[in-house]
Amino acid sequence: MKKINLLKSGIVVSIMTFLSRILGLVRDVVMLDIFGASGTTDVFLVAQKIPNFLRRLFAEGAFAQAFVPILSEYQLKKDHYVLRQFISRVAGTLGGILFLMTLLGVLGASGLIAVFSPGFVSQPEKHQLASDLLQITFPYIFFISLTAFAGSILNSLGKFAIPAFTPVLLNVSMISCALWLAPQMDTPVFALAWGVFIAGIIQFALQLPFLWKEGLLVKPQWGWKDSGVRKVLKLMAPALFGVSVSQLNLLLDTIIASLLITGSISWLYTADRMLEFPLGVFGIAIATVVLPSLSRQHLSDSKELYNKTLNWGIHIVLLIGLPAACGLFVLSEPVLLTIFQHGEFLHEDALMASYAMQAYICGLVSFMLIKVLASGYFSRQDTKTPMKIGVIAMVVNMVFNIILFKPYGHVGLATATAISAFVNMSLLLAGLIRSGALSFSKQWWWWLTRMLVANLVMVAALLWWMPTLEEWRAWTATERILPLAVTILLGAAAYAAVLVLLGIRPRHLKAH
Repeated sequence: MKKINLLKSGIVVSIMTFLSRILGLVRDVVMLDIFGASGTTDVFLVAQKIPNFLRRLFAEGAFAQAFVPILSEYQLKKDHYVLRQFISRVAGTLGGILFLMTLLGVLGASGLIAVFSPGFVSQPEKHQLASDLLQITFPYIFFISLTAFAGSILNSLGKFAIPAFTPVLLNVSMISCALWLAPQMDTPVFALAWGVFIAGIIQFALQLPFLWKEGLLVKPQWGWKDSGVRKVLKLMAPALFGVSVSQLNLLLDTIIASLLITGSISWLYTADRMLEFPLGVFGIAIATVVLPSLSRQHLSDSKELYNKTLNWGIHIVLLIGLPAACGLFVLSEPVLLTIFQHGEFLHEDALMASYAMQAYICGLVSFMLIKVLASGYFSRQDTKTPMKIGVIAMVVNMVFNIILFKPYGHVGLATATAISAFVNMSLLLAGLIRSGALSFSKQWWWWLTRMLVANLVMVAALLWWMPTLEEWRAWTATERILPLAVTILLGAAAYAAVLVLLGIRPRHLKAH
C-alpha cells in the first residue's frame, strides 16, 4: 500500500469537516431562529441526541476503532478475495445487529426517553412529543453506522475526502426541512426529525459508488462465526467505553439538564456545538488520518515511526487546539451573540450558553488529545485499557456532576465534563509513556514552550483590541460580524507571527 501523506490527508479532512461545521452552525442558527431555546427545542434535541450518541459510541467510536486495525491487518497480510470476504461478513453481521437495535429502539422509544430524559416523565406532553420524534430519528443509527463502516474502508485506503464530506448532507437535509417542510406541518418540529431520517439514507448512499470503484462493494453475509468478525466484535466491547467516553459524559449532562430550568438543554447544546467545531475540524480529523498509519506501523514493528506519528498528532493538536481554546474562551459571549442571538434565541440565552461554553472550552485540548491518544491504543488492538480509563473518567464526571449541578446549574455540568476529559487524557498519556509506545525529546519541550508564549501574546492582543462586552451587546447581529472577524484575524496573526519569530516553520508541521 502506498504511504499516506498525513499532513495532506489531515488538511483534506479538516477542510471537509470545516465545511460541515459551518453548515452545522447555519443549521443551528436556523433551528434556534425558528424555535428558540424553548421546550420544543429541548425535546427535539433529546430525540436527536439519543441516536447521535449511539452513532458516536457504536459506529464512529467502538466500531471504527476496532474495525480499522483489523482491516489494516487483512490489507497487509491477505489477498484481495479474502479481504472482500471479510468486509462482506462484517457488513452482514453489523447490518443484522443494527437492524435489531433499530427495531427495538423504535418500539421502545417511550422507555428510552424516560431513561435519557427523566425530567420529561412528569411532563406528559413533552414526553409524548419526544417519543414520537425519537421513532423518526432512531433509524438514523442504522444508516449512519453503515456509513461509518463504508467510510472506515475508504479511510484505510487513504481516501479521506468523501467520508469527511458526508456529514455535510445531514446539515443540508435538516436546513432544507426546517425552511421548507416545517411551515407545511401542524407540528413544525417534526420536520427536523424527518430531516435527520432522510440524511441517514443519503449519507449511506453517497459511499456506495466509491466502494464500487475500489472493488470493495460486496454483498453482505451473516458471518458471526468468522474469525475476523469475532475479532472485531471482541475489540468493540471494551472500546464502547474508550474513545466515546466524552459522549457518555455529554449525554449525562443532558439527562441531568432535563431536571433543570427550561432552556438548560439548549444552552448546553449550543455551547457543545461551539466546542465541536474545533474538535471536529482538527481533533477528530487528525485522529482519523493517524489511525490507519499507526495500525500499519504497529503491524510492521516500526517503533520509531510509530512514536513519530503519535508525536506528530500531539504536536498538531496542541498547535491548533491551544489557540482555539484560548480564543474561544476570551470571545465566548461575542461569538454566541454574533452567531445565535436573533429571532427566538434571546440575549439571555446567549449569555447563559457562553458560561457553559467557557466551562467546556477548558477541556477542549483534552478532548482533542483523547482522540489522538486513544488511536495509540486502538492501533495496537488494545481496547481494554481505554475502556478502563474511560470508566474512571465517567465516574469522575458523575461525581462532579452531583457536586456542581445544584449550585451552578448547567455550567456545573459543563465543568464536570471538562474535568473528566482532563483525567481521561492524562491517564491515556501516562499509559502510552509507561508502555514505551510514546516518548518526548528535549526539542518537544522547546516546541511546547514556544506555543505557550505565542498563546499568551495572542490572548493579550485579543484583550487589548476587542470591544467591551457592553458594545457587543448593544450592536445588532449584523454590526457584530466585522468586529468579530477583525478580532479573530488579529488574534490569529499575533499567534502566527510569534511562532515564526520563535523559529517554527511550515516544514516543521510535516510528519516524518
